[in-house]
Amino acid sequence: MKTNIKKLIFSVGIILSLYSCKDFLEVPTSGALTDDELTGAKQVENAVISAYAGIGNDEINRPLSLWNYGNVRADDAYKGGSGATDGEFLHFLEISSPSIGNETWYTDGFWYYNYVAISRVNFALKLLNNISEKKMPNKKIRIAEMRFLRGHMHFIQKIVFKMVPYIDESMSPEDITNTSNVALTNDELWQKIADDFQFAYDNLPETQSEVGRANKYAAAAYLAKVYLYKAYRQDEMHNVVAIDNKDMQKVIDLTDFLLKSPYRLENDFAYNFLPGSYENGPESLFAVQYSKDDGTTYGRLNMGNALTTPTPGGDFNKPSQNLVNAFKTNNGLPMFDIYSEADYNEVTDKTDPRLFHTVAIPGKPYKYTNVNFRTDQSRNPNMYGYYSSLKENVDPASEYYVKTGPWYANSKNTIVIRYADVLLMRAEALIETENFIDALPLINQIRNRAKASTSLIGFASSYVNIQPYEDGVNCVWTQDYARKALRWERRLEFAMEGSRFFDLVRWGIADSVMNVYYSKEEAKHTYYQGAHFTKNKNEYVPIPIQQINFSKGIYKQNYGF
Repeated sequence: MKTNIKKLIFSVGIILSLYSCKDFLEVPTSGALTDDELTGAKQVENAVISAYAGIGNDEINRPLSLWNYGNVRADDAYKGGSGATDGEFLHFLEISSPSIGNETWYTDGFWYYNYVAISRVNFALKLLNNISEKKMPNKKIRIAEMRFLRGHMHFIQKIVFKMVPYIDESMSPEDITNTSNVALTNDELWQKIADDFQFAYDNLPETQSEVGRANKYAAAAYLAKVYLYKAYRQDEMHNVVAIDNKDMQKVIDLTDFLLKSPYRLENDFAYNFLPGSYENGPESLFAVQYSKDDGTTYGRLNMGNALTTPTPGGDFNKPSQNLVNAFKTNNGLPMFDIYSEADYNEVTDKTDPRLFHTVAIPGKPYKYTNVNFRTDQSRNPNMYGYYSSLKENVDPASEYYVKTGPWYANSKNTIVIRYADVLLMRAEALIETENFIDALPLINQIRNRAKASTSLIGFASSYVNIQPYEDGVNCVWTQDYARKALRWERRLEFAMEGSRFFDLVRWGIADSVMNVYYSKEEAKHTYYQGAHFTKNKNEYVPIPIQQINFSKGIYKQNYGF
């Protein structure tokens, strides 16, 4: 029987040295064990498990799911809450306010804890490098796992901040102190991240005995994702100036390997977003493991999504009307350029079934229960509407829903990368290398799975209509049309999963998409009046001023701020 790593995380009862990002490894944690005390295989293994724990140490202001940076900054979600001043920085993100550049704590905390996670990884790597294979026969595998986790954390930092310092275990405190966030070019930084995943891919086994550990397939998927981002070459001002075919070919090669893997799409889209026995399913290539009833006060809970629950203290990350409209279909296909001309009407409109897996709609069952979602569960519907987010939440009556003080969290895993992403990354690379005909069946796999995903939403049978693309029958599959279909599919498939904004930036269309969105929203919501996405600036959030100060000016601010 496989052991789940979430159980191992809480078996580690030691205090490990955490490198402070603010002091850059200069101040050891009080009461921490020294390197000399961590020379045995068991102790080194504990350090590895601590590194796994570190990547999931999120909280309400720095969610692992990136709903704040990936959904609210895009056209997928309204901030939510009680009003503009409730989580004010999220309000600034939502409207691309100039005040984003004045923030001092929100992004600083995100930056800090991400580098704390990286420091745990590097601490484990130092111990692994110093232990013999005789003492620890799986040494190389564990090193590969740590390189995977380090790549993951640097990837998150990069898509949010763009230019960040790359920190590895070979660096002394002095080295780290003197390392600038612009020591590497944009492409060089991407390559450093790719190198971590490449090592993981080369050295990880295809399967692991503990569920939740990274394996070869997870590394291949993440490596493909890095090369997909890297392929869209950006200049200093964040303009996409070229698409590199060699990087796109790497995406194709890596996903070719993954097509032959044991991973596959879930039979029903819903199964990706349910707790308990559904977790770590056939589509989940890598997920952060959460738990409850593990001997701690509340459990290792998914606190990063606590604000997204429809509760008096939550109700953030609310699906936008624009997103809901995007699910509308005409003869089973997306409505593309005309989708937002009129708001979704359940009486007259047909829709993609993924709408009912993604958005809680008043009068419809909440999270596959027999309890309908109510209008009074929205805190400020005049500003943010009545919809609520579903994927990251659980049935409030289930054992996976936990009250933690004023907040409600859950123990459901967060999937970092799933097989649907593999298919769509491959499709994107094929389209951009002019092999767009080969992308058609990949996109249709996703659409056909969506079509079949109705077992838990029987109430919606009369509302849905989705069809695959048929070249020469219901569409003309040119490269331009394929690109539009791919981008639409990514939006619907990963809606509210924290990726939308980063997709827009990767494609170089964030300014055009967001400003069209703002122009339509300001007619519905007064707080959008004056909202404007500034090209060559708002693609990234600014480097936290506290980090620039701690670096004594070595760090350079992002272009535009």
